[in-house]
Amino acid sequence: MNDVMGNRISIDADAINRMLDEKIEIKLLLSNCVSCGLCSGTCFYYKKTKDPESTPSFKALNSMGLLFRKKGKISPKDLDRMKSLIWGKCVLCGQCRCPIGVSIPSIIAWARAICRSQGVCENYADSPMGA
Repeated sequence: MNDVMGNRISIDADAINRMLDEKIEIKLLLSNCVSCGLCSGTCFYYKKTKDPESTPSFKALNSMGLLFRKKGKISPKDLDRMKSLIWGKCVLCGQCRCPIGVSIPSIIAWARAICRSQGVCENYADSPMGA
């Protein structure tokens, strides 16, 4: 996998772990998610696509949740999948609401920050709107 500049990705697990430690409360938030799916009714992207991987809980658990489960030791393929979830299936509009108070937008925002720390982010210049 390459970063937005076309360079080969080298993952710095130590840097990821430092960032995970900075926001350890996100691990607690993730542990509170019971995967009830009620947040999906607040996500316009999910309502439009009906893609189960577009539910806010799925995106949170398979981005930050993955980082915590693997203790930062992720592969370029993991990063690419995270990129697809947190940029490709989320505009970070902040409308997703969890009935038990899990702050999904803050989880997705931190997942994006960690990806950016590894040189992985959406390349808006390649999008139709970027021209």
